[in-house]
Amino acid sequence: MTTTVRIPEDWPATEEQARAVQDELRERVILDEPGPPPGTGHVTGVDVAYDDERDVVAAAAVVLDASSLDVVAEATAVGRVSFPYVPGLLAFREIPMVLATLDALPCPPGLVVCDGYGLAHPRRFGLACHLGVLTGLPTIGVAKNPFTFTYDDPDAPRGSTSALLAGSEEVGRALRTRDGVKPVFVSVGHRVTLANACAHTLALTPEYRLPETTRRADALCRKALRETYSA
Repeated sequence: MTTTVRIPEDWPATEEQARAVQDELRERVILDEPGPPPGTGHVTGVDVAYDDERDVVAAAAVVLDASSLDVVAEATAVGRVSFPYVPGLLAFREIPMVLATLDALPCPPGLVVCDGYGLAHPRRFGLACHLGVLTGLPTIGVAKNPFTFTYDDPDAPRGSTSALLAGSEEVGRALRTRDGVKPVFVSVGHRVTLANACAHTLALTPEYRLPETTRRADALCRKALRETYSA
């Protein structure tokens, strides 16, 4: 069943308000915990899909058994887009729906994998950080592109990494999940080390470039969006 979500009454309405929230919450990001071991417990993918014509966004959360990658539970939510499109503030468009999907799950999500960024963000507070601080859950971001940051191409074998850099600051890693295939870009969200975030990403990519968490959540949120307006 898909949850219909209303925009919270106290949700930021301007760029200035949203940046103030980021500044406040960024102080709560925890970077000195290792996070759960890869291949244990649950791991949950979250993703969103937009219908720009209707100004609607659908979110999905898919819980996998971390050892087998079998689906344990899933939830979806649909509602109005909660913030205008502003680079660096995309989390404010997605967080209410994503939180609703996590709340609707019948089991603990474990580590949460976002299709996007954590510390690899201009203000060092991407969706994975934002979601982690609000929920207290360990979170990581696995993105398809490096955003505005620079990196050297990792070596060709699967598992090779290189630093994702903002100047001289490492904000994440380019990680090769398939031999000779374009890397993904991993960054810490909350309560996980970067090395462990990369290890989780490798454990979630036995066959494809993108993590199974992302692939399944992407398919589910697109399905929820289609079904919402197919009647």
